[in-house]
Amino acid sequence: QVQLVESGGGLAQAGGSLRLSCAASGSIFRITVMGWYRQAPGKSRELVATINTGGSIYYADSVKGRFTISGDNAKKTVYLQMNSLAPEDTAVYYCSVGGWSAVGIVRLGDYWGQGTQVTVSS
Repeated sequence: QVQLVESGGGLAQAGGSLRLSCAASGSIFRITVMGWYRQAPGKSRELVATINTGGSIYYADSVKGRFTISGDNAKKTVYLQMNSLAPEDTAVYYCSVGGWSAVGIVRLGDYWGQGTQVTVSS
């Protein structure tokens, strides 16, 4: 089992910033990729950003230039710095990780945290 705990959400005004954190624990002993997703009311969960241990980073077009993902493998923690927030960024944000656990490969999306709510007011 892999446990993920997100934190850092809250209420922000349009143009403001928030920083999310997510800590992984449990049976995963080698993380190869970390990612952030979000789910707005009435919409499907969507990928926001990923980072792998090789340094490759992906951003959804909707957040490019505004959000920055970073990770600390030693701490098994991934961060999402969100700047220039807009009302359309309002969603529950989830993290996920991929790598190796005691029982085999863990892929992004296999495990989820409880999510952290981000609300942006106009």
